[in-house]
Amino acid sequence: MNQVLLSARIAETSALRYTPAGLPALDFRLEHESEVLEAGQARQVKAAIRALAIGSVAESIVRQPVGSAWAFKGFLATPRNGKHPVLHIQSFEPVQI
Repeated sequence: MNQVLLSARIAETSALRYTPAGLPALDFRLEHESEVLEAGQARQVKAAIRALAIGSVAESIVRQPVGSAWAFKGFLATPRNGKHPVLHIQSFEPVQI
C-alpha cells in the first residue's frame, strides 16, 4: 500500500503549469515539524518534501497562501529522471499545526 497522510505548511509554490494532456499541474514544497516517539524517546522531526498536485487539486492549492497549514493525503512516486520520491497530493483539508 502506498498512502501518505502528512500535516505540513506550504513552503513554496511554482507557477501553475499544464501537462501535455492539458491538465493543470503544480509543483510545490511542504515543510513539516512535529514530535514523535522513537524507541521510547521523544524526537523532534523536521522534513521538507517535494510535492505535486494535478487537476482541480492543483488549482485549489495554488490559491492557498504560502505558510498555510493543511493535512495532505496522497502517495509517493519517484519521477522518471529523479532520485527522490515526490508526494503526489490527492486531497487536502485545513489543519491546526
